Amino acid sequence: MKTIPSDIAFTPSVKAQQEKRGSRKAYARMEEGDGWTDFVTTDLAAFIHSTRSFYLGTASAEGQPYIQHRGGPAGFLHVLDEKTLAFADVSGNRQYITAGNLSENPRAYIFIMDYARQVRVKLWGMAKVVEDDDELLARLRPTRGNIRAERIIVFTVKAWDRNCPQHIPVLFSQEDVQAAVAPLHQRIATLEAELAHLRSTQ
Repeated sequence: MKTIPSDIAFTPSVKAQQEKRGSRKAYARMEEGDGWTDFVTTDLAAFIHSTRSFYLGTASAEGQPYIQHRGGPAGFLHVLDEKTLAFADVSGNRQYITAGNLSENPRAYIFIMDYARQVRVKLWGMAKVVEDDDELLARLRPTRGNIRAERIIVFTVKAWDRNCPQHIPVLFSQEDVQAAVAPLHQRIATLEAELAHLRSTQ
């Protein structure tokens, strides 16, 4: 039986729920047309390169789920090729739940939310921990700040989908807000200096 990328999420039980609740026909049409893809496109690569935050989902061999937040400078999640993403696993709270899960269950999931542009991207795949590639670690390690990278997590893309913007609140990062208001602060400072000069000459 032929499989398609969205089958990784649309299992028979999911399709049964879609049928029961009236959405199966729409998704069946999607599957016949331009449905999900299983490689990193140019626009997805650009989106990933701009992200500063994402969530990584894993599960134990018994299926106990776990979600871990990852953050860093834009581009800290790297596109190695059209099937592979990777990032440096920096020091954290040393619980090692993700590493433990991946040692017995390679299935993984990446969820990226861009609140400013109201875009969310979901990626399904397989992940592994790499601890013996110093060259790749040096390439992926963030250069900003005093960050110590311990290992690499490599993610192989099996399927991905972009959701609609419905219900995503518009939020902006501190860096973006500071950049937007910096000219206003400069203008205010200039006007205040001019006002002080005018008052001193009266």
